[in-house]
Amino acid sequence: MEEEYIIEVDCSNCKERIDKLIAGELEDVSRSRIQKLLCEGYVYVNNIQCTNSHEKVKCGDIIRVCVPVAKDVDILPENIDLDIVYEDDDIIIINKPQGMVVHPSAGHYSGTLVNALMYHFGDNLSGINGELRPGIVHRIDMDTSGILVICKNDKAHNYLSGLFGVHDINRIYYCLCNGILKEECVVDAPIGRHKTDRKKMSVNRENGKRAVTHFKPLIIYDNKYTLVECRLETGRTHQIRVHMASINHPLVGDKIYGNVKSGIKADGQLLHAAVLGFVHPATNEYIEFRSALPEYFYNICSKLGNNDKLNELMEYLNHRVCK
Repeated sequence: MEEEYIIEVDCSNCKERIDKLIAGELEDVSRSRIQKLLCEGYVYVNNIQCTNSHEKVKCGDIIRVCVPVAKDVDILPENIDLDIVYEDDDIIIINKPQGMVVHPSAGHYSGTLVNALMYHFGDNLSGINGELRPGIVHRIDMDTSGILVICKNDKAHNYLSGLFGVHDINRIYYCLCNGILKEECVVDAPIGRHKTDRKKMSVNRENGKRAVTHFKPLIIYDNKYTLVECRLETGRTHQIRVHMASINHPLVGDKIYGNVKSGIKADGQLLHAAVLGFVHPATNEYIEFRSALPEYFYNICSKLGNNDKLNELMEYLNHRVCK
């Protein structure tokens, strides 16, 4: 059994080494494994087997990568505490902490949200995304905290996947960014792979997918930082982080898109998925889930001042389930 990936080479990454190109496209597959796949004949360029990891690709090439499913990796249930915001017969709402990976991937086969879900819910999870991602409909970055919806059955999973697909989900994040964002703004800029660093995303007007984020400044701190409400109209990989960096307001603590010396020490980007709202798959009624800023995030902001507005926000977010 194997998974097949198709990569179409565009002009932005032509003449790149094939192993490097594949590594940038397949984030869950290590560079060493890609080289092994090439050596063992699992990679095809225009339907011709390729075994040379140094081969340069050309614009228009079609690369097919066949990745055998590893048989020796068992994803085991682990007794990891979960912050369960809500649960019924169809869905589970989890408040994920910063630092937790959502689902297993290369280098992360334990300690993930999936390991915890398997322990607490066993076989009572949807199976659409296979054994490595039971119940998982969407994900947030490892260093982003906040609300995720997990599905208990395939019917709910298909329904919510459809809502995500047409962007009919209310998703609000809060972030602390560098610099002063004075006014509300909308960033409508397509996001795709970075042209030179394939492990990063970027605003890519040639090959990116449409991405829209609504930004609303809430609190300006000492003319250096802004606490911002971010509403997602679409949901691309690293969307808020890329869009904020593109308007010269990278997130505090962002090790990938930041590149800004900040007086704040943060272990990862200060970004929190605080609100998730949608029409419930069984009741057909709108339901909204909220999560207050985690303690480390709150403490950083509170030391900067203007705590009245901050505490008003926390009070609003502390109402965790709203129907």
